Amino acid sequence: MNNQRCSTLFLKLKGRRGIIHCIYVVGFMDLFGVSMIIPLLSHHVKALGASPTVAGIVGSTYGILQLFSSTIVGSWSDVVGRRYSLLTSILLSACGYGLLGISTSITLFVLARIPVGLFKHSLSICRALLSDLVSESERPLVMGHFNAASSVGFILGPVVGGYLTEHEGGFYTSSFTCAAIFLINAGLVWLLPWSETITDRNATNCSNSTSKRCHDKYCGKSVQNGSHANNHHSASPTETEAERRAAGKPGLRWREVSLLQPAWRQLTSVSSRIHMVASSDMWDLFLVRLLMAVAIMLYYSNFSLAMEERFSMKPKMTGYLISYSSTLGALAGFLVGPVTQLYRNNMPALLLHSTMLTCLLIFLYAAAPSVWQVLLTSTFFAISTSIGRTCITDLELQRGGVHASGTLIGAGQSVTAVGRVLAPLLSGLTQEISPCGPSSLGVVLALAAVGLLLVRIPKWDGRALAKTVKL
Repeated sequence: MNNQRCSTLFLKLKGRRGIIHCIYVVGFMDLFGVSMIIPLLSHHVKALGASPTVAGIVGSTYGILQLFSSTIVGSWSDVVGRRYSLLTSILLSACGYGLLGISTSITLFVLARIPVGLFKHSLSICRALLSDLVSESERPLVMGHFNAASSVGFILGPVVGGYLTEHEGGFYTSSFTCAAIFLINAGLVWLLPWSETITDRNATNCSNSTSKRCHDKYCGKSVQNGSHANNHHSASPTETEAERRAAGKPGLRWREVSLLQPAWRQLTSVSSRIHMVASSDMWDLFLVRLLMAVAIMLYYSNFSLAMEERFSMKPKMTGYLISYSSTLGALAGFLVGPVTQLYRNNMPALLLHSTMLTCLLIFLYAAAPSVWQVLLTSTFFAISTSIGRTCITDLELQRGGVHASGTLIGAGQSVTAVGRVLAPLLSGLTQEISPCGPSSLGVVLALAAVGLLLVRIPKWDGRALAKTVKL
């Protein structure tokens, strides 16, 4: 009997690995399609006759919508489940990019950006889904691989988009191609083996004796899934369904039951989750995220102009340098797992050290006397920021619990969106003073983040961070 249960568990673990790899593909295709469009948007809106002011307002529409919708959509994915929220996000984004392909006026262009701004949270939901599928110790490794796959798509997309643009009607062709990619993604998500991978998390909890024997026989490392949810003692939909199955009672899976709830009940649940995250003691992590997001954006904000003014570097060479840094950032995702193992999953210490390194590198860039020093700082900057992003997300999930992963990741994206609004303004103001002004301000903000971490980390339990959000 035990051997049969171990074999069943092993097959479920293989199915879970399959869905993780498929999510990597979804992340790659998502940013591949998006990055085909992003470099072309400003040119297209100007071609439609928009003035620079109107173009700026239209361009900010997406960021403002993302700011308000990230947390709501993330929380909604906690309520109705990842499958249906992810499908909704992908399909409505596909509609937005499809409308972009027929945008022959400013009005149509703005209308096309609305569904994308409101529902383009597929990557956040994918991250929440991955956090559902793996153990706490595996999460940084899996998140790092997902970020790497997505970044590769973001690097390759502009190449294809630029090639298509050289032909007549290239922008519209790129838009329809992006919409088609999202439809393919939706089909892939629909075909994933959801029933085999996430309907019964308790079956893959390796903390019990049977699972431990399976661990020894098949796994070689812990695959305890949903550890936060399983250790959370309040009544949860997952636990209720497990109890029903143990009692031999038929019933729908909890995610399907959640989807069939009335809209007002879903809205109430979403509001409750957002309120509890907002009133939790996680302000320090969100503030660190905001400070580092603005600091990093300031580093990149006037990079081309600063390189031209400081070192007389041509835009072509600056483009090569940016591509080099982006490629390293993508590859750095594969370093997250080994580095976290080196730190023995001490994520607060890793976050502190990566933040200190990022601060030092921004300072070295601001004071760089030659292009070669800029090249050196860019090399390590891409690695430190990639590790830092994974660390901050993992700590948010540790402190908030994976049962609220959608809400937490969405809240983190909203904080980052605030940074996207602030960074251009701060960059413009400081650039009036000096070409090194934005990066110098970035050093100050990164130092503030380091100071905040030095004060707050001793208050955290580094071995098993207390859950401060009770959802």
